[in-house]
Amino acid sequence: MKNLILILLIGFFSCKPDTKKNISYTAQNNIKIIKADTIKFTNGFDFPVGKPDAKKYYNAQKFGENEHLGDDWNGVGGGNTDLGDPIYSIANGYVSYVENVYGGWGNVIRIVHYIDNENQIESLYAHCDEIIIKKGDYIEKGQKIGTIGNNNGQYLAHLHLELRSQVGLPIGGGYSFDTEGYLDPTEYIKNHRN
Repeated sequence: MKNLILILLIGFFSCKPDTKKNISYTAQNNIKIIKADTIKFTNGFDFPVGKPDAKKYYNAQKFGENEHLGDDWNGVGGGNTDLGDPIYSIANGYVSYVENVYGGWGNVIRIVHYIDNENQIESLYAHCDEIIIKKGDYIEKGQKIGTIGNNNGQYLAHLHLELRSQVGLPIGGGYSFDTEGYLDPTEYIKNHRN
C-alpha cells in the first residue's frame, strides 16, 4: 500500500500541464493535431461554385428538401454543361480527407475550417471529377480544389456540398431526417460572408 501511495505521489508531482494549447480534429479515425499558434482562421465564407456568389449556378436540391443533408449545385445550362467546372473552397481551412468513396459519393473532399480557438466546422464536397489538392494541405477561401463531376455517369453533373458543425462525422448517406451535426450550407454562407 505504501508503494502504491508513493507511486501516485511521484506521478502527481511529476506531471506538468501542457501550457501550449493545441486543437485537434478527427477525420475518419485519424486525429490531426495543429498547434493553436500556427492555425490560420477563416476570414468569412463564399460559395463553392461561380466564385464568389454562385453566379450561373442554382441550388437544385436544398438542405432539408427530401431529407437532403446538403445543397446540390448545378450550372444554369442544365444536364452535364457544368461537368469539369471548378469547385472552390468555401473558406480557409485544412484538408482532412480526400478519397474516392465509390457508391453514390465518388470522389470526396473534406476541409476543416477554424472559426476560432474553440470552434470548427467541416465542409464536404462530393461527386468531384478531379481533385487537385491533398490531405493535410492548407487551403484559402476561393482556392480551386477540384472540378464538378457526375460520379462516372451515375448522375448529371453537380456538386453535393455539406456543412457540418461536428467535425469528423462518418461519411453518411447524404440523406437523413436527423440533421444533428449538419448546417444549412447556403444559409450559413450567406450569414458568414466577409
